[in-house]
Amino acid sequence: MDITAVFGEIVTLFIMAFALGMDAFSVGLGMGLIKLRLRQIFYIGITIGIFHVWMPLSGIVIGRFLSDQFGTIASIIGGVLLLLLGIQMFVSSFRKEEEPMITPVGFGLFIFALSVSLDSFSVGLSLGIYRVHTVFAILMFGFVSMILTWIGLLLGRRVKDWIGAYSEALGGSILFAFGIKLLLPI
Repeated sequence: MDITAVFGEIVTLFIMAFALGMDAFSVGLGMGLIKLRLRQIFYIGITIGIFHVWMPLSGIVIGRFLSDQFGTIASIIGGVLLLLLGIQMFVSSFRKEEEPMITPVGFGLFIFALSVSLDSFSVGLSLGIYRVHTVFAILMFGFVSMILTWIGLLLGRRVKDWIGAYSEALGGSILFAFGIKLLLPI
């Protein structure tokens, strides 16, 4: 195997992993604006990393059998989930209770990780068609998204202290805007 071809594939996969991880970073930044402990941030990063392994792997397997049309459906579902999470965070920021209606714990963490990683399913579909090195690709996607999620959550946690009571409304607005971006690709 040609070393330049291998290096080119590694660089290409890293760029794709970084692009997919930026979704996790952006959403993590918004979600970091709610009150989270460091242990929760750790588990959220691990969970999103796992989803960014599982979703493209599923996409790669299915992509070897299906057309590109299915990838659009995954983006729509991810966009709708982010819209709903954003609305929920925004509305709960005006409630008297301290806890948001959906938190990134338990089932809420599952919804959060699923909404962030659905676009990696779409990428997996296309990678399955091109017969990429599956194990390397999914491990890189998982690792990069986990690191970027942690960075986003920790940065959001810092920003929360600066903007105080409006942090959850801002976080919800970020998630909502990101959901619109997925639904209306520009």
